[in-house]
Amino acid sequence: MTRNARPFLEKLQDAVARSGSLLCVGLDPDLSRIPARFRSADDPIAAFNRYIIEQTAPFAAAFKPNFAFYEVLGQAGLQALAATIAAIPPEVPVILDAKRGDIGSTAEAYARAAFEVWEADALTVNPYLGLEALSPFLKYGDRGLFVLCLTSNPGAAEFQTRAPLGEPLFLQVAQRVAAGTPPSVGLVVGATHAEHLARIRATAPDRWFLVPGVGAQGGDLAMTLANGLDAGGSGLLIAASRSILYADDPAQAARALHTAIAEGRKPGAEWSLHEHLALALADCEAVRFGEFRLKSGKLSPIYIDLRVLASYPEVLSQVASVYAQLLAGLTYDRLAAIPYAAMPIGTAVSLLTGKPMVYPRREVKEYGTRRSIEGLYEPGETVVVLDDLATTGASKIEVAQALEAEGVRITDMVVLIDREQGAAADLARAGYTLHSAFRLTELLDILTKHGRITAEQRAQVLAYLEADRS
Repeated sequence: MTRNARPFLEKLQDAVARSGSLLCVGLDPDLSRIPARFRSADDPIAAFNRYIIEQTAPFAAAFKPNFAFYEVLGQAGLQALAATIAAIPPEVPVILDAKRGDIGSTAEAYARAAFEVWEADALTVNPYLGLEALSPFLKYGDRGLFVLCLTSNPGAAEFQTRAPLGEPLFLQVAQRVAAGTPPSVGLVVGATHAEHLARIRATAPDRWFLVPGVGAQGGDLAMTLANGLDAGGSGLLIAASRSILYADDPAQAARALHTAIAEGRKPGAEWSLHEHLALALADCEAVRFGEFRLKSGKLSPIYIDLRVLASYPEVLSQVASVYAQLLAGLTYDRLAAIPYAAMPIGTAVSLLTGKPMVYPRREVKEYGTRRSIEGLYEPGETVVVLDDLATTGASKIEVAQALEAEGVRITDMVVLIDREQGAAADLARAGYTLHSAFRLTELLDILTKHGRITAEQRAQVLAYLEADRS
């Protein structure tokens, strides 16, 4: 069998079924790090790669050589790449990681190199020049492409999460790929941004995602699987390179990751984004349990302080993603964050969604502009009110009425946690709909399930809530 005699998707699906794996082993050899016993070989890189392939093939659904690690070695490196691809069993897909993307004849040359010279089954490509630049690659209709969507490096936030056109750039890329390319075109989505995977999966439900960042980069595998698996429990290729290549026992490292992926694919094993966020809120002590005296003088067994999110940017990013999901079903022009706890949240949500934000002042200054609302808006616009918590609804109604007095329209309010103490009903009577990421009982259930609080603590909080309602 020649290496690319079968269509990429067919070969990939067969490889996944045969191996029971979603593991993609990255072949990114660094000559300075490979074991000494391979360095005396005529072609040390090829010898090392053959060893890695033999050790990991039983656990791999695909192999991914990164072109840069071969190109940097000149002619010898390109020879090593050819030998490496030849060593990969022909029934296992080869994804050439080269991140190509250019115009016209240049892109045509890149496509010929990837699919005719190197005989890759799939190629990573860059969408920066627009989908037009992918046309030469798409002419090889039986081959696969993985379009850079949300990459695993920290600097990805410079451009990819910005929202100049109303939605973050990574989501616009996912939308264009899902709507305008054949099924053989997937997306590159880093596991280091697993909190965004649910939105990308919802946008591209049937596409394969190539997911780097698990392993040496510290991506969260459980969260990646929870948010990225498709409806059939597949659709992800979890790429790992250094954590396998330079392990003392590469076979054992590949087997361990294969097993962890398999466990995460089992029905009931998945964690939702909400579960991860609930645990993160407990870890950063935004939700605390004990005995706390409230402003009212009452003693409470639970204390929720979401102001601390300003000091935990990763958790704040997850919070913003959850708000963005709630907002996705609403029609609105602007956000209005209630000071003070919702201000960091509102800012993060505004940056993620690209929607402008205003906020009502608690006290109107007697100097300067004397504005009661900071930020720009137009009468007649629809505004969604954001807050951190909902208890009774009274303060939110007061804010909404102040905003409405300035001529804007409000029908919806979004919070992270509904304390289930009457806010939803109060707001509904006033003509507003409350949307929450968590009901407090739901949050308690998650924390109990994962052992962060005991069943007795949960019961104590529920009893307190019931007494407070009566």
